[in-house]
Amino acid sequence: MKRTWQPWGALAWLAGILFALPIGWMVLTSLHSEPDAATNPPSLTAPLTLQGYREFFGASTGQSSWPPLVNSASASIGSTVLVLLLAVPAAYALSIRPVRKWTDVMFFFLSTKMMPVVAGLLPVYLFAQKVGLLDNISYLVVLYTSMNLPIAVWLMRSFLAEVPTEILEAAALDGAGLITTLRRVVAPVAAPGIAATALICFIFSWNELLFARVLTGVVAGTAPVYLTSFVTSQGLFLAKVCAAAVVVSLPVLAAGFAAQDKLVQGLSLGAVK
Repeated sequence: MKRTWQPWGALAWLAGILFALPIGWMVLTSLHSEPDAATNPPSLTAPLTLQGYREFFGASTGQSSWPPLVNSASASIGSTVLVLLLAVPAAYALSIRPVRKWTDVMFFFLSTKMMPVVAGLLPVYLFAQKVGLLDNISYLVVLYTSMNLPIAVWLMRSFLAEVPTEILEAAALDGAGLITTLRRVVAPVAAPGIAATALICFIFSWNELLFARVLTGVVAGTAPVYLTSFVTSQGLFLAKVCAAAVVVSLPVLAAGFAAQDKLVQGLSLGAVK
């Protein structure tokens, strides 16, 4: 079979390389010393060192970076679990067992994302100050859950709409209740969609900076907030910042690679076969 040159394939490879270049540059810069990292353009032949990573983990300052990483993991995982527990039954009611005027309900969920996040920052801060929830990781979990829930409901509704009604009817004939149907029938069939939704919500929560920067301090500061501490009055330490960015990016990359097959299946649900 004669192979023909596919221009779209070449463009896809070119786009992938262009997107990967900044990440490669960041990793390379993180392995340089500060003087070598400050050169413009960056030197590709400069000696490699792990000093930036040692600085990030507090080798010279004694300031540990583990508490912000643990806080980010706690807020992201906790909010993602809560979002799935709320979004799957809601999407089930809006797709498989549609409620009356379900389009109005979906528009309501969408309307909650129309207001800029910064517009709600002041009342959220005042409420946290009033009830004593400033610098509290539990408050971030609640906020991230409310922020990601509309997106999760929209995604899960499209995924659950692809679940065959025949197996649901068979489960109902066998006497399965709502919880049993969701746990033993809907969840296994919609597992790729649930994995895709969970990964997206996890990424949004892990990368959130605005609320975490304003509402947290020493105790509940997250990894993105910790990254901003590297911008000091003494200047920008590029190698250390790149090393910190690589470490903070690793959990998201690991989650993406771990759920890669489920993510592809989930995002392709509803597509034309």
